[in-house]
Amino acid sequence: MMKKILMFVIFTSVLVSCNCAKNKKGDAVSNLEGSWILTYITEPRITFDGLYPNKKPSIHFDLKENGVSGNNSCNSYSGKMVLDGNKIDLTAPMISTKMMCMDGQGESVYMGTLQKVTSYEITDGGKTLNFISDGITTMKFTKK
Repeated sequence: MMKKILMFVIFTSVLVSCNCAKNKKGDAVSNLEGSWILTYITEPRITFDGLYPNKKPSIHFDLKENGVSGNNSCNSYSGKMVLDGNKIDLTAPMISTKMMCMDGQGESVYMGTLQKVTSYEITDGGKTLNFISDGITTMKFTKK
């Protein structure tokens, strides 16, 4: 009888711990949902404000549809994403409007950097989204 009780306690503990781990992972992914505004991008030759003097790029995640959309400082874009834990794949072809942009290189720098992102992390209590490529933070966003 004592062995059965002990087995039951161990089994229940394992189930509870597994559910806690899933919930934490789910919370991290669910924090991605919504809209974010770009605050930093790696570009060695041009300052952030020089790249985006009029409008900062934004990104919006729709987890139900595995979709991503936003504005790259001039044109709107949308496409699909693949999430696996903190790994993110944004290399699927994006569709974009084709307005003429007078802001220089900002749009192409943003879209090119976005294509290189391989993972993400959310910090500052859910307020900051960091996109990472080859272990280096290449983009930072603030929750809208």
